Amino acid sequence: MRFGSLLVSILALAGFLTFSAATMNVRRAAGKDVLQPTQEKGGSLMGLTITSSAFSQNGEIPAKYTCDGKDLSPPLAWSGLPAGTKSLALIVDDPDAPDPAAPKMTWVHWVLYNIPPDATGLPEGVKSGELPKGTKEGLNDWRRAGYGGPCPPIGRHRYFHKLYALDVVLPELGKAAKQDLEKAMKGHVLASGELVGTYKRSR
Repeated sequence: MRFGSLLVSILALAGFLTFSAATMNVRRAAGKDVLQPTQEKGGSLMGLTITSSAFSQNGEIPAKYTCDGKDLSPPLAWSGLPAGTKSLALIVDDPDAPDPAAPKMTWVHWVLYNIPPDATGLPEGVKSGELPKGTKEGLNDWRRAGYGGPCPPIGRHRYFHKLYALDVVLPELGKAAKQDLEKAMKGHVLASGELVGTYKRSR
């Protein structure tokens, strides 16, 4: 009888552990990053390649693209759009603000959406009227549309140029902030690519 009771207890414990694992998986899926590629649509985390002729991955951004220079947007190029891409979105931000030794916020430098899928990049210093047809501009953290270059108050900061391939053309979002765009993109990301540059002021 004791052996039978022990066997029942073991089986019950195994069933509980199986249930707990399944529950954890459901919770993890529910809490998935809203900008993760949609796997059921064949998306991949880093399916896109985004580069710049001005700086390499994890390289230093030249001063001409910062507040210490002409504050021009850097030239960008991309490739590897997945089938079914209807539009692209670009977010450039700095997660090291204000001090990389003790970051407290992510500062947004550029927000673009509804970039047409036949576009293969953006030229240096692109202005609003020169963006690919249909492209919409959101607001950066200076509360203005367009690009605002690196201007770190202290230390060397990282600047993430994040490109997203979407399976939809987004509706008009007005002067959308980064969080508004991320909310609109939720569930529509087919693939993403990332280019990181760094900058430290010389003063």
